[in-house]
Amino acid sequence: MWMTPDRFRWSSFALVLMAGSIALLFRLGVLPELDARQGRSYLTVSDERLRDPEPENWLMYRRTYNGWGFSPLDQITSRNVTDLSPVWVFQTGVFNEHHQSPPIVNDGTMFITTGSNVIALDAATGQLLWRYVRQLPEDLVTRHPTNRGVALYEDKVFVGTLDAHVVALDGTTGAVIWEQSVEDYRRGYYVTMAPLVAEGKVILGTSGGEQGIRGFVTALDAGTGEELWRTYTVPSPGEIGSETWPDETWRTGAGPVWLTGHYDPMLRVSYWGTGNPGPWMGDRRSGDNLFTNSTVALDIDTGVLRGYHQYHWNGSWDWDEANAPLLIDIDRGESTIPALIHAGRNGYLWFLRRSEDELSFIEAKPFVHNNVFEGLDQQTGRPEYNAQHVPQTGRQVEFCPSVGGGKNWQPEAFSPVTRLLYIPANNNLCSSMEGRNVVYEPGRGYAGADFITYTRDEADHVGELQAWDVDSGKRVWTRNFLSGNGGSILATGGNVLFLGGAGKAAFEAFDAETGQPLWRLPTNTDRFGVPTTYSVDGVQYVAVQMGAQSLVTDARSVVSRLSGPQDGLVWVFALDCQC
Repeated sequence: MWMTPDRFRWSSFALVLMAGSIALLFRLGVLPELDARQGRSYLTVSDERLRDPEPENWLMYRRTYNGWGFSPLDQITSRNVTDLSPVWVFQTGVFNEHHQSPPIVNDGTMFITTGSNVIALDAATGQLLWRYVRQLPEDLVTRHPTNRGVALYEDKVFVGTLDAHVVALDGTTGAVIWEQSVEDYRRGYYVTMAPLVAEGKVILGTSGGEQGIRGFVTALDAGTGEELWRTYTVPSPGEIGSETWPDETWRTGAGPVWLTGHYDPMLRVSYWGTGNPGPWMGDRRSGDNLFTNSTVALDIDTGVLRGYHQYHWNGSWDWDEANAPLLIDIDRGESTIPALIHAGRNGYLWFLRRSEDELSFIEAKPFVHNNVFEGLDQQTGRPEYNAQHVPQTGRQVEFCPSVGGGKNWQPEAFSPVTRLLYIPANNNLCSSMEGRNVVYEPGRGYAGADFITYTRDEADHVGELQAWDVDSGKRVWTRNFLSGNGGSILATGGNVLFLGGAGKAAFEAFDAETGQPLWRLPTNTDRFGVPTTYSVDGVQYVAVQMGAQSLVTDARSVVSRLSGPQDGLVWVFALDCQC
């Protein structure tokens, strides 16, 4: 099932796979970028294409506005996925940044990102087309040197930057068309998310929740970069929800928006997840602290708040609920409910009803061990806490799930074929935390807590791949992994799930109906980005980035470098064929 020399392509070097290990063989020279661009056309990305993308393309973070992470492509199936092989690999050459973005594909052109790079590749061959490198300020300090992808619209490619800008690039050449600052990086703001483009607007938020920021969502004109509206996730005095913040705590209340939102074109409402309040200790800012740890529904034209649901109030656990919920219509009895479904970092799976002007609670169920919630209000979903597991200043407290949550930023996926929601979960992890006093200084750390994470004594595993029936609200199956699951899920029309970093350094395929493992490729890292799938000239490909900053901090020597590529790679797979 492995590659043959005539079909396995390398952009700037060749690799030989031997017994699951990777040996590196360098080749002199680089691919000519200018030659690669000659004669290539760029297919304009319209509003219509974003609303109803062609099966062969992956035009946004989760492919569709509903956030499903599903592709209808079915050339690769649960029956033939064992014939999957690598067809090309691209080495980014970036050693000090994470590689988490999904490969975005438009008409045969692929776009990937690292913390400061946007790279355009031929999606069928891996040939480099162009590269944009952001020149970051020398005084920039960021906690997360990553970028989770680009957005496409018309002839432009949009990317957020670590110095809190949005840059619009020409999709054909990579030339800068415009750039716009969204906040001051010296105050702790930085962008790691892929923007959402909807109705001619580039919409995004920023990271920085541990640095005393005040979170927001902003919309820019896609043509000019002009700001059209801005909505803060922490209200100022006199605004709705401001009564949940004492004194001046709202000014540094966090609530960052650092993952891509989803959109309902019928309602013209976008949905965003918000992060934890700041500093971490709730006794520093009594009250519910709206609209942190919430889903907020925003009018696409004005940014006006249409509704919200707060998953846990006065948060003290670093349980960012930053993932936007998936838009799924569910069948309950004889009714079809327009729902939002969110696998929370707090370890609960939430079902909400969405409408034009409100969000309402349906139900929520734990999907990992949680010892903080003693119960939920059955009408509102508001949790009741066990005070022994609520961190406080000057008091050490243990709680589950851990700071990393039952599910971190890695997105879940939904298949309309199986009607199952797939969750990359981590169970049996807990944290011990003690709050401390902290003074706000612009751009400096403002968490105000120390913690460790550990495994429960009775645990026999940590990572899980779970499947839930969205109509019954019941778990159907679970696949356990000995160590943590750090992967994101791709679901396909061929009834195959793809997942990397599920407890091991490997990229894997699972049966979407049963969870049975079908295929595995050992890799040099367990740090993976978001996988995607697309087709070019009738051939279906699966693509994923891998590599992380932490892998190279002690790997600068020639010996360690030659033992395997330590920087970022893009792997692309297809069935055994002459692709």
